[in-house]
Amino acid sequence: MKQIIGIIGAGSCDEATYQMAVSVGRQIASRGYVLICGGLGGVMEGAARGAKEAGGTTVGILPGFSPQDANPFIDIPIVTGIGHARNVIIVRTAAVLIAISGSYGTLSEIAVALKLKKPIVGLKTWPGFEEIHYVSTPEEAVAKAVSLIPNCIPHPPYGNHGGGYCP
Repeated sequence: MKQIIGIIGAGSCDEATYQMAVSVGRQIASRGYVLICGGLGGVMEGAARGAKEAGGTTVGILPGFSPQDANPFIDIPIVTGIGHARNVIIVRTAAVLIAISGSYGTLSEIAVALKLKKPIVGLKTWPGFEEIHYVSTPEEAVAKAVSLIPNCIPHPPYGNHGGGYCP
């Protein structure tokens, strides 16, 4: 089973942040990981674009009711119709998350990740969280994220279901 790296960040951003996201997405795909994000614009689009340019697979967990809401670089649009609650799905699905810049939606994803004890790498994002692994470059972000991916994925309270899950 391929591991999944989550990208969280604002739906609109400046060009420098967009290019950071493109670089992160490209590196995720070039290392053979699947990218999951919220599927919309800004950081999400930049990361998905980079992943697609490197031949990777992208999944977008959409807040609305139409797969057409996804940015053009999403391979698999998951239509939820649950608005911001979709942030929990993104966090739950990813083995590790990279937060790039971001606004309050990103902060909510960080909070859920911290609550679920998911590893988070921060690249120019919300400061001051002891549990976030802050880095300065896209290269450092992906390298750190990869190093934090667990060897197995705990799946309590249901036990071991195979496919890389912890016993």
